[in-house]
This record gives sequence, structure tokens and C-alpha cells, in this order.
Amino acid sequence: MAKNLTILGATGTIGVNTLDVVARNPEKFRVVALTGQNQIEKLALQCRQFQPRYAVVLESDKASALQALLTDTATEVLAGMEALEFVCALPEIDTVMAAIVGSAGLRPALAAARAGKRVLLANKETLVMAGRFFMEAVRGHGATLLPIDSEHNAIFQSLPANYDGDSARHGVRRILLTASGGPFRTRAVETLKAVTPEEAVAHPNWVMGKKISVDSASMMNKGLEVIEAHWLFNARPEQIEVVIHPQSIVHSMVEYLDGSVLAQLSNPDMRTPIAHSLAYPERVEAGVNWLDLAKLGSLTFEAPDFARFPCLKLAYQALAAGGAATAVLNAANEVAVAAFLDRRIPYLGIAASLESVLGRLTGLPAESLEDLMAADAAARREAQTWVDRESGMASR
Repeated sequence: MAKNLTILGATGTIGVNTLDVVARNPEKFRVVALTGQNQIEKLALQCRQFQPRYAVVLESDKASALQALLTDTATEVLAGMEALEFVCALPEIDTVMAAIVGSAGLRPALAAARAGKRVLLANKETLVMAGRFFMEAVRGHGATLLPIDSEHNAIFQSLPANYDGDSARHGVRRILLTASGGPFRTRAVETLKAVTPEEAVAHPNWVMGKKISVDSASMMNKGLEVIEAHWLFNARPEQIEVVIHPQSIVHSMVEYLDGSVLAQLSNPDMRTPIAHSLAYPERVEAGVNWLDLAKLGSLTFEAPDFARFPCLKLAYQALAAGGAATAVLNAANEVAVAAFLDRRIPYLGIAASLESVLGRLTGLPAESLEDLMAADAAARREAQTWVDRESGMASR
């Protein structure tokens, strides 16, 4: 029987690639709900193609605009956070693709976990903000969690099929997260102060949204993935190592106590981890070009330079600090990246603002989701104050 899907963030890169895989395998997947936010016309076209029962947006005025575009269809348009949670917990839903970018993706992902669904997690912030509570929800409600990030999906594929988080019992020594190094891997460090938003979003290997592209350039993206790996695989910070691999062919590796290193390789195309997780444990066609190792010629690896990528160092520090520090880091980064894209602060201001906010707010409690949401809000206020002050000084 076909699996029934809710796709959160259908108009984003992950959502579009998910629907591409679905379209290639119509006998295996059925779309029940699609959600989006700003790209209303694009969401309407997706609804016409896949004919979901529900389409959800956050704001009521955009829901009205979407409904006007779908008056001759059977799709019911809903609005609000509660509607997002509703379509994640529908009894007929088997699988939820959680691909809403940012902290807005936390509540619906939690709703899917609490409803015992198979959750395909592409939203980093869910684990970065609330890893402990999300993993407790997955375990407590019998949900299945499959990672969509190419790196974490590669780790999942390289771990034993029965891996239960006990690295000692399974002989796991280290998790090796690969990183492309982004567009500034070889750029002179002294020139980074002049980086423009256009340069930062020009990723050499992947086609992604603006925010995640900037995170990749600064390697904050990899820092968030370190935090994710900690929660997904019950790995200690010292067990997670980042290795720069410019070709983006080896998506990550697992090293075992006997010296073996298992890796997952593929061309850099998000349809590979999406198809793997949608069909797991089966394999389906994803439309990805076959990997020609002879044509590639060589694969290279190098250690990251924390002087070039201070955001990566800050992520390790936040993970080690515990408490709400990773939630603070994530929230401050969202504010800083938005300010950089709006040309309010320079590229190097991203790391500077994060260091400032972490210095002020490390130590906040994290005993409940309410604590974490309060830390998130406090970090956003602190980061915005930093941005306002720095941008005001720059304009004088």
C-alpha cells in the first residue's frame, strides 16, 4: 500500500525534492497534506499536481489567497500553527517530512513524534533547540526518526541496522561529519570582512536556500549538525569530528574500534537521502545521476580551520556548555544571518554576534520546553540589540 505523507515546507528545497521523488514513485506514496508559507502560487501549483486533502499556511491572509487559487479543487486550506500540528497527527498519516526552516518547525515536528509517526527530520533546529525533549517524544510515543540531512543520513546508513545509541556495545569509535568547506574554504582570511551576501549564498556543490547557504559558508551549518549528531546517535561531543571534503561525495563516515571506516557515497543531490528515508528499508529510484568514481579521479580531506570558521568552534562550545546554550546559539544565528542578508552587519559580524550573545546568556535553564522557548526569545532580543547597535555604529 502507498504511504500517506504530510510534507512540511513543501515549497522549499527539501519539499520540492521530496515531491520529485514522490512523482517518480506514485504507486508508493500519496500526499495527504502540503504546507508552505510565502510562496503561495507555488504551493497552489503543487496542490493541483498532487491533490492533497489539506494545504496549510501560517497566516490567515495567505490562506485566503491560497484558497482563491484552489476554489475548483478538493483541497481544504487551513491556517495557523495548530493546523500544522493537526496535519502531522492525522490518523491516516504514515510519514511526516519535517522540512520547515528555523524554529517554526519545532512544534509540528514534535506533534508528529507524539503521534507516533515516521518523522523524516530535515529541520536542524528541532534537535538543536530541544534535542532532549524531541528524542524523549520519539522514544515515548513509538515514533520512528530518520534523518534527512545528507550527513546524518549517511551516518545512519553506515551504522549497524540495530544501532540503539550504545556506541561501546556496537564498537563505534567516532562519527566523522564531512563538510564541503563552502565558498570560502581557500579564500584569504583577511578578505572575509568584505564578503557579500551574493558570495555567501553561492555554494560550490549544493543548491539550497539563502539561510542555509550562509550557514554553510560560515560552517555554522556543520556546527548545528554536530549538535544534531549528538542527539540522533547518542554521541559524545568528543566522538564527533568534522572533516572538510570539498567534493561532497563522501557524505559522512563511521569509524569502528577495529579500525574499519564505513562511508556512504553519492553525488551531491538531496533526493538520495530523501528517497532512502521515504522508502526505508526499501530502495526506490530517485532521479539521481550515478556516481562515476573513475571520472572523479580523487577525493580529498582536510581538517577545518577554526580561525576561518569560528562559528563551528562556537557550536562545539555551546554543546559542551549544555543547558539552553544550543537554543541560544541557534536563535542568535537566525537573527544574525537575516541581518547579514539584509546588509545590516558584515559577514564576520555573524560570529561576533553569536559570541556576544552566548557570553551573556549561557547558563539559562533548560528543564522544560517553556524554558527553551524563553531562551530562544531572549537570544533573539539580545542578538537584535547587538545588530541594531552595530548597524547604527556603521551608519555613522
